[in-house]
Amino acid sequence: MIILGLDPSLSCTGWGMIRVEGSRISHIANGQIKTDAKAALPERLAYIDTVLAAVIADHDPMCAAVEEVFVNDNPQSTLKLAHARGVALLACARAGLPVAEYAPRLVKKTIVGTGGAAKEQVQAMLRVLLPGAKVEGADAADALAVAICHGNHRPRY
Repeated sequence: MIILGLDPSLSCTGWGMIRVEGSRISHIANGQIKTDAKAALPERLAYIDTVLAAVIADHDPMCAAVEEVFVNDNPQSTLKLAHARGVALLACARAGLPVAEYAPRLVKKTIVGTGGAAKEQVQAMLRVLLPGAKVEGADAADALAVAICHGNHRPRY
């Protein structure tokens, strides 16, 4: 089963693709979708959608997992995150992918063993879980962690 993990953000949406076979996971690909901060909001959202559609078409995942929104102290930042998340959900739905959503604390607990883990701890565990994978940055690492979380918590058929 191929799983797409997403860490949505208006400035840099991370994505990660893994394969799960029984209890084994392996890295397929990952990346970051960086938008131009000077571009208008609709252009930035359209760019995220276009790139995600291409990623989905290139790798043909069976399902997707997205990190849930966390509320920032800055309402504008939360709103921008929600816009990007909505585009990510739409891209997956348009491709016919079932989408699961996970709280950041559950993702961290799944990867590291504690919901309060630092980003560095998550990245260190990813190096153990996905040996040899070249991770394109922090947002891609978070997306891979979301995909692994789904691999561990998805319904079994």
